[in-house]
Amino acid sequence: MPCSLPPLLHLAMAGHARARPYLPFILVGLAASFTVTSRAQPTEVKVGLIIDAESPVGKVARTTIPMALEDFYAAFPNSSARVRILQRDSGGDVVVAASAALQLMTSQGARAILGPQSSVEAAFVADLATRAEVPVVSFSATSPSVSPASAGFFVRAALSDAAQAGAVAALATHFGWRRVVPIYQDDDYGAAFVPFLVDALADARAEVPYRCALPEGAAHDAIAAELYRMESEQTRVFVLHTRPGLAKKVFAAAAEAGMTGAGYAWIITDGLTGLVGFVDPPQGVIGLAPYVPTTPRLREVKRRWVRRYMRDHPQDEPEHAVVGCYAVWAYDAAWAVASAAERLSSGDLSSPPGLVGGKGGPTDISGLGKSRSGEKLLRAINDTTFEGLGGRFELIDGELAVPACRVLNIDDGKAKGIGFWTPRHGLSRHVGRGSSKAGGELSPFIWPGESTVRPSGWAQPTSAAKLRVAVPGRIPRSYRAIMHIDVDPVTNRTTAGGFVIEAFEAAVRLLPYALPFDYVKADPMPYDHLAQAVNNGTYDALVADMTITAKRSEHVDFTMPFIATSITMIVPLHDQRSSNKWTWVFLKPLRYDLWLVSAAFFIFTGFVVWAIERRDNERFGGTQSNQAGTMLYFGFSTLVFTHNEKVKSNLSRLVVVVWVFVVLILQSSYTASLTSLLTVPQIGPTIVDYRTLLLGTEKVGILNNSFTPQVINQSGLPQDRVVRYPKAESFQEALLNGSIGAVIDETPYLNIFLQTYRDNFTVTGQPNMTGGFAFAFPRGSPYVKDLSQAILNLTESGEMNRIERKWLSDQDDHRSQGGGPFTTNHLNFSSFRSLFVITGATSLICLTIHLAFFHKEGYWLPLPQIMSRPSWKVRLRMLVKHFDRKVYSETMPGRNQNDVGAVASPHTSDHVSIVGRLPCAPHTNEGSVEMATQTTSEIEPVADGGGRSCSSR
Repeated sequence: MPCSLPPLLHLAMAGHARARPYLPFILVGLAASFTVTSRAQPTEVKVGLIIDAESPVGKVARTTIPMALEDFYAAFPNSSARVRILQRDSGGDVVVAASAALQLMTSQGARAILGPQSSVEAAFVADLATRAEVPVVSFSATSPSVSPASAGFFVRAALSDAAQAGAVAALATHFGWRRVVPIYQDDDYGAAFVPFLVDALADARAEVPYRCALPEGAAHDAIAAELYRMESEQTRVFVLHTRPGLAKKVFAAAAEAGMTGAGYAWIITDGLTGLVGFVDPPQGVIGLAPYVPTTPRLREVKRRWVRRYMRDHPQDEPEHAVVGCYAVWAYDAAWAVASAAERLSSGDLSSPPGLVGGKGGPTDISGLGKSRSGEKLLRAINDTTFEGLGGRFELIDGELAVPACRVLNIDDGKAKGIGFWTPRHGLSRHVGRGSSKAGGELSPFIWPGESTVRPSGWAQPTSAAKLRVAVPGRIPRSYRAIMHIDVDPVTNRTTAGGFVIEAFEAAVRLLPYALPFDYVKADPMPYDHLAQAVNNGTYDALVADMTITAKRSEHVDFTMPFIATSITMIVPLHDQRSSNKWTWVFLKPLRYDLWLVSAAFFIFTGFVVWAIERRDNERFGGTQSNQAGTMLYFGFSTLVFTHNEKVKSNLSRLVVVVWVFVVLILQSSYTASLTSLLTVPQIGPTIVDYRTLLLGTEKVGILNNSFTPQVINQSGLPQDRVVRYPKAESFQEALLNGSIGAVIDETPYLNIFLQTYRDNFTVTGQPNMTGGFAFAFPRGSPYVKDLSQAILNLTESGEMNRIERKWLSDQDDHRSQGGGPFTTNHLNFSSFRSLFVITGATSLICLTIHLAFFHKEGYWLPLPQIMSRPSWKVRLRMLVKHFDRKVYSETMPGRNQNDVGAVASPHTSDHVSIVGRLPCAPHTNEGSVEMATQTTSEIEPVADGGGRSCSSR
C-alpha cells in the first residue's frame, strides 16, 4: 500500500547523525502504523436483504439484522471480513423481489441474500439464486413449498411449518378433539401447510371435515360469511395459519359472530405467535412457538431491541415491540452469515463487483457464483454452529434444527407458557421430559370466554351434511327384533328399530361429537355387495346384522363387534324310547362304572363272608367248585335278600348287615330310575352333533341372505344336502315334516326361532365362533375408532347386555336346552362312593379281626415250617390246605357251643357233640402237619420233633 515515509526516517536513511539513535523507535512505529492500517480495511462482503419494509416482519428485520451485525463485530472486533447489507424493498410483490435479487446478484455483487420475506418470493428468488450459485438464507419463509431439497442454494434459518403439524395433532389428541377445521391463507404460505396438518391429524385419529381458505386481501364481509357458515356446522376447534393482517381480520369477525366465547377453541401457528402484538388475538387462544431458552444474553438483547425498535418505528404501538420468533431467527441468520464470511479467506470473497459476463449477456446468471465461491460460502453457512439467541444454532440438511415447540396461552394479550411439545416425548410441562399421563400433560390455562372448562370441540349443528346410513330392507318378519326399517308411503318418513338399531344409536350418543345421520333403506342385495356399496360411496355407513369376514374387510372397516355370534344347529326333539337302543333299557339307570363297582363288591362281600365262615360253617364247605359257587351265590343273593346260608360268626353278620343296607339303597335308586325311564318321555335331539350330521343323510336348511354357506362348504357337507329358504317361518314346517333334519345359522337368529318353537326344537352341537356383528364404514373412516370405543363403554357398563336382553332375551336360556326339556340322568359311582367306602372298610376290618383271632389261637404255629419250603407254589398250596381245615372250637370268637356247625350223632345221649377223630397221617415229604382233636372242650395241635405222630392230652 503506498504511503509517505516520516521525515526522521528520511534523515536516518540519509545518514544524518542526530536521527540514527531514533531509528529503532521509528521502525517500530512504522510497523504499528502498517498493522493499524491493514486492520482498518477488512474485506467487504456484500449481502442483499429483500423484505417488505412496511410489513410486521419487515419492520422486525430492519431493526434486528443491523443490530445483530453490530453485536457480532463488537464481539469480534478483529474480523477480517465485514458484511455490508444491501436492503431492497419488495413491497410483497414477487416480481419486484425477483428483480431486486437479480440486481443484487449481478450489478451489486452480493455474495448472499437474506430473505426474501414471504415463501412465494423465496421460492422464486431461490430458483434464480440456485442457478447463480448464490446462497439465499431465509428467516421468515416457513412454508414447506420451498425447501433446500427443491432449491440447492436455499437455507431455511427458521422452523418449517410442517414441523408444527405434529404439535397441533398432539393437542387434538390431548383434549379429545376428533374434528379440526383449518383456516388458512390461500397462497403458498397457507396452502402448503394444510396437507401436513391433515396427515398428522389422520395419524391421531382425527379428521378435517372441511377447510376454510381466505385470500390475503379478503374483505370483512367475506370473512364473516365464511365464519357464519362454519358456525352452523358442528366443529368448534379451529387452526389459524395466515399472515398477521388477515389473522387480525379473522379474529375481529369471529368476535362479532360470537365464536370467541366459551365452547370454542382456537390454535394459532408460530407465524402469528411470533407477531402476537400485530394480531390482537382474543383471550384463551392456544399458540405455538419455537422453544427459545431464556438466557441473560437474550434478556439483554431484548432490552436493547425494544428501545431500538421504538426508535426506528416511532409510529408503532408499544405492544408491537415484542421479540418473537422472527426477531430471533433474523438475528441468528445475520450472525451465521457474518460468521461464515469470516471463516472464508479474503481471496474466496474478493472479486470485482459488477456484472460477470456470460454467453447470455447481462441476464445470463448461470455460473455467476462460481467466480464468487458461492459453493464455499454455502458450505460455510451450513457448517456454522454457535450458541445463538434462540439456543443452539445448527442447520441439518439446510433446515434449522428446533428441539421443541412451546405451547402458549394468550391471556390479556400476553403469551403464557403452559407446556412443550417434542416429536419424541409429545406434550409435557417441562421440555425434554416425557409425561406419565397418556396424551401428555399441560399446565392449567384459560379458554375463550374466560372459561376453565375444556371445550368439547363440537356442538349440535344447525346445518350439516348427514351420513347416509344404509339399513337392509328385506328382513323376515320373524327377525324384526334384530332389525327392521319401514318407510311411510304417505309421508316418506323412514323409521328403524330392533336390537342392531338401538345398539348403534346408543353408541352414537357416546361419541365426543355430534354425528348427524339418516337411515336409508338399502336395495335388496347380498351383504357382500352392500359392503362394496359402502366402499364406492353409495352409502356412508352400513348398520346391519353383518358378520365380520375377511372378504368384507377388504372393502370396509368394521367397528368392534357389538354382539358375539357363533354358528350353531337346531334339530327337532324326539322321544328316544322308540329307538332300537331302548331294548337294553334295564341297563340305562346305572352308568357302566356303577355296574362294575357293584359287581365287584358283590363278589368281594361273598368272599369276606366265606373267608370268615369257612372253618366253622359246613354250609361253606365241600369241594372247591362248591365253595366258589356258594361264595358267589351268597354275594349276589343279597341283591334280592334270598341268601339261605346261615352265618354263625358275629363278624360275618356285621359284614352282611352293612352290605344289605347298601344293596337296599342301590336297589331303591335303580327302581326309581328305571321307573322314570319307562314312564317319563325321554326327549332328546335327533342329531347329536355335527359329526353325526355329516355321517347321516339329513338335509340342512339355511336362510338365503346368509354367509353360513361359506362355513358349510368348508365343513365338507355336500351342497345337494343344503336347502335355502327365503324366510325363517319355513323352518318350522320343514323340520316337523322331515324335509330337513337340521337348521344351521347364527345364534341371534336361532334364539329368536327358539322363543317361538322351543317345545319342539333344541340347540345341539358345539358352537363355531364367528367374527360377530359390527357396523361398517369406508376404509380409513375416523368414526370406526370412536364407535369402537363407545361400544366398549356400552359393554363394560352393562347397557349392551340390557339392549340384548330386551330384544333377543337371554341366549343362555336356549343354550341350556341341549338335552331336551325331559331327560333322566344316569346314576354313577360318584353318587354312591361313600356307601361303598363304608361297606368296603367294614368288610376289611372284620376280615382282619378274624385273621388276628386265627393267629392268636395258635393256628399259624406251622407257619415257619411252611415258609421254609423252597418253592412259592408249595408254600401257597400248604397255606391254602392249612387254612382250609375245619376246626370246631369253643375258643373261636362269636361261637355258640350248641351251634358250632358240628354234625350231631343221633346216638349220643350225653349231649356231647362228637366230632370224631381225624386220623393222624404219618409225616410226609412235604412236612404236612396233621391236626388232632381229642375232646369237644379242648383242641390242641401237637407235633413231635419229627412230625411223625399226634399226641393227645
